[in-house]
Amino acid sequence: MSSIPQYLTSKHRECDQLFIEAEATVVKSDWRQAQLALVTFVKELESHLQAEENILFPEFEQATGMTSGPTVVMRGEHQQMRRLIEGLLEAISKQHKDDFLGLSETLLILMQQHNMKEEMMLYPMSQQQIPEADKLAAQLQQVCERE
Repeated sequence: MSSIPQYLTSKHRECDQLFIEAEATVVKSDWRQAQLALVTFVKELESHLQAEENILFPEFEQATGMTSGPTVVMRGEHQQMRRLIEGLLEAISKQHKDDFLGLSETLLILMQQHNMKEEMMLYPMSQQQIPEADKLAAQLQQVCERE
């Protein structure tokens, strides 16, 4: 059984790899494959974000009493990612490579900073503070794997 940090960090790496694949297809101007790759990335990322927002964050807030702390920041960054993804989807649909690559660079930086905060602070704190954290990790895994 995985811990919260182990499982969610592995999901970050999976999403990172899918994003790299989508970006690589755009660089090659393989628009059909780029569309497929981006949709796959978006589906995985959204599943991950939903699991955090609907399961992890409420449990963290309940366990710590911190309702205006790190989870508020993480939710805000999730919304920023979603807005950038809308731009990426539009750039692919219009086959605008430069627009896509500019937005993808911004999204990559945001994801790297966001993931570091979660992996270095929020996930370890969650593992420590949430009662039965390993059961919660299993629940997160079930939800992410069935979507």
